[in-house]
Amino acid sequence: MTRRKLREEIFKALFAVDFFPTDDFDGQIERYISGISEEVYPEDLEYIERKCGDIAAKISEIDSAVDDVAEKWSTTRMGKVELTVIRLACYEMKYDEEIPQSVAINEGVELAKKYGPDGAGAFVNGVLAKLV
Repeated sequence: MTRRKLREEIFKALFAVDFFPTDDFDGQIERYISGISEEVYPEDLEYIERKCGDIAAKISEIDSAVDDVAEKWSTTRMGKVELTVIRLACYEMKYDEEIPQSVAINEGVELAKKYGPDGAGAFVNGVLAKLV
């Protein structure tokens, strides 16, 4: 699976679990993984699950950083698509040494354009640019 496709699956998993209580995060990720397990190689499933867990462990730090730079916005007011994309990209920018910041931003904008409403790409780009 390409890095882009892996990122998209991570986005989908994080987006889905955001609708459930945080104390069931691991269970929700496992359910998502089991739903795609027939279509994805085991090593890709492990990568998706590990990265989702890593992001979940940093969500409060990520949200705090986003709240500090998102003028007139807070993570509690953002759309779920935009917030999920920002969390994923912010994690990649700040904690994933394998991914250049410019790639994390570009991929985040592309996900926002694909899954978000009109203007989501520009909004995500603006927030992520302030995190650099």
